[in-house]
Amino acid sequence: MTKSQRIFFSHYLEELFPDAKAELNFTNHFELIVAVVLSAQTTDIAVNKVTKELFKKYPTPNDLMHADIQDVMRLIQSIGLYKTKAKNIIELSRLLVINHQGVVPSERKDLESLPGVGRKTANVVLSNAFGIPALAVDTHILRISKRLGLADESDDAYQSEMKLNQLFDQSMWHKLHHQLIFFGRYHCKAQKPNCDVCQMKDVCKYYKNTYLKPLKA
Repeated sequence: MTKSQRIFFSHYLEELFPDAKAELNFTNHFELIVAVVLSAQTTDIAVNKVTKELFKKYPTPNDLMHADIQDVMRLIQSIGLYKTKAKNIIELSRLLVINHQGVVPSERKDLESLPGVGRKTANVVLSNAFGIPALAVDTHILRISKRLGLADESDDAYQSEMKLNQLFDQSMWHKLHHQLIFFGRYHCKAQKPNCDVCQMKDVCKYYKNTYLKPLKA
């Protein structure tokens, strides 16, 4: 994608999703990191349904570290991988209390040392909690990056992130992250994307391979 095409894409995202922001519900840094850990391989809607009661019963790291794991599993059992996630958020809470005085750290290495927190989760926390430039790449962003030629087909999430970081100005990363997610979640969907009305057809590999090649046969 050329520089002019990237500029057009940025304007298009702004047109489609001017108010894009995190769809997870949270009121503080602790709730944010727990919600993001729970969101792996699960929808934000599903996470919001379980965290309402979870945060009401266990509002602080100190509360959650002392929680009975069976009770936590019961509260979050409607989301995927709930058994592993219950263990992770309890241990995460314990380490926050022991190593960080119950405060979510703002350093990447400290975040990634917590159970259930990988690079993507750390990026979300750094950006949304602390305003530190970071562009988390989830399955939606990875998919559309490859479709639009922003990343190569063989790139993993980290490689895609590095390329996006080079292609878009750092000042854009926070909002761009949410706009790209919305674009992949609601427009350029994995199944049945809105190709018929999409203004990115000219650079979209998916569109060319799906709709144009058959016409040439």
